[in-house]
Amino acid sequence: MCGIVGIHSHQPAAAELYDSLIQLQHRGQDAAGIITCNEQLHIKKGLGLVQDIFEARHMERLKGTMGIGHTRYPTSGSRVNEEAQPLWTSVPNGIAFAHNGNIVNYPAMRYEVQENRKRYLNSYSDSEMLMQLFADMLLKHLGSGPEGSTHHNQFFDSLCSAASEMFTLVQGAVSAVMIIKDRGLAAFRDPHGIRPLVYGKRENADGTVDHIFASEDTMFYMLGYTRVRDVKPGEIIFISHDGSFNSRQFAEKSFTPCIFEYVYFARPDAMLNNVNVYRSRLRMGENLGRHWLRTYPDVRPDVIIPAPATSNTMALALARELGVNYSEGLYKNPFIGRTFIMPDQAQRRQSVRYKLSPQELEIRNKDVMIVDDSIVRGTTSKEIVLMLREFGAKRIYFASACPPVLQPCYYGVDMPNSDDLIAASMTHDEIASYLGADILLYQTLEDLVEAVTRKGDHHIDTPCTACLGGGYIHLSEEHRPCVS
Repeated sequence: MCGIVGIHSHQPAAAELYDSLIQLQHRGQDAAGIITCNEQLHIKKGLGLVQDIFEARHMERLKGTMGIGHTRYPTSGSRVNEEAQPLWTSVPNGIAFAHNGNIVNYPAMRYEVQENRKRYLNSYSDSEMLMQLFADMLLKHLGSGPEGSTHHNQFFDSLCSAASEMFTLVQGAVSAVMIIKDRGLAAFRDPHGIRPLVYGKRENADGTVDHIFASEDTMFYMLGYTRVRDVKPGEIIFISHDGSFNSRQFAEKSFTPCIFEYVYFARPDAMLNNVNVYRSRLRMGENLGRHWLRTYPDVRPDVIIPAPATSNTMALALARELGVNYSEGLYKNPFIGRTFIMPDQAQRRQSVRYKLSPQELEIRNKDVMIVDDSIVRGTTSKEIVLMLREFGAKRIYFASACPPVLQPCYYGVDMPNSDDLIAASMTHDEIASYLGADILLYQTLEDLVEAVTRKGDHHIDTPCTACLGGGYIHLSEEHRPCVS
């Protein structure tokens, strides 16, 4: 789960790429980078938050009207500057590459790239492997075209052939943006469309058109772009150097976008796969409220408090469904990072009390229902319940808008070890006891899927729910990756 952006413009791209990464910071706080292109590639990347990496002197060096950017949340490789993205390779043409997702058959593909294709890998990043694999396939297809496929239509054919061939080998989630020097900007998505990728354009006063691709459309309005549509599963879009638009769906399988994007990752103002994230979260709260009424018809809390901030929308809808007061009884310090994507358990636990401050008047001597988007490891949930006890809550009910997280995710969410997942090793009653909650209620899987898919011309076959106990996409039991 990272944030990517690509811009093909008629004005310098660096400032807009920076602004876009600020709007995608919630998708990755480990590292960030920008590559722009004019006669050559210009790069700046580093570890940490976007505003801590880029200074005025760096922005001045990022020349060109075309560029890509990335905010990193590591699920493959390690936290070193060499694995910060975007990445680049010189052959063919000069390619810069930014990737959101995860390759599940990475060991086999690493061997393929290094041993069979003799491409050098400088890290253990699956993104670098993917870039080198695509570059090798593109070089082969360019070489087979007439006169090296110099015409942009012939070059686009080579891009499509390389992408199609790559996905006959690669398994996993891939949303990517690329610069091909002297050629243009490309964006593509894996045939299942697991990770999001949105396309927008901006019409200039002189009649020219600028193009943008991003993990979310959260920066479009700010920069003057209009959302056009999502990049389709198995589609590649290429904006050539002269600004012409080319697209082709080179492969299509069942459309199974990640459901956790709607539960947690995406900003509420985003539109992903033609589904409004805010509205889907309202429906999650509505469905959770109805589930509570069926399960505990005679139990009502005095107040409903969200575990801020992703669950605010869900808690508001749930409170309306139950006819109970809604209160922001936990104040969140907005300058503390998202605990779920912090790199280790100790940092997550320490940060909970740094970022959340209970409001005693909303809690003392009341039956309180806490609503959270999900319970993954249980660290944050346990700390919240303990804080409410310390501030005088009489009873504490805990409601999760997401079903129990039961299995590792292999598609770009940092859930690689079942031992880290509380629901994988404890029963429902054991989890309630561990959290210290008087009642624990999880959303049902059916109600969550319904909340996401109820509205919108989305063409989703079924969301990916592998981490919630659903089937893994194109992975049989014996082919699951070995992760620890």
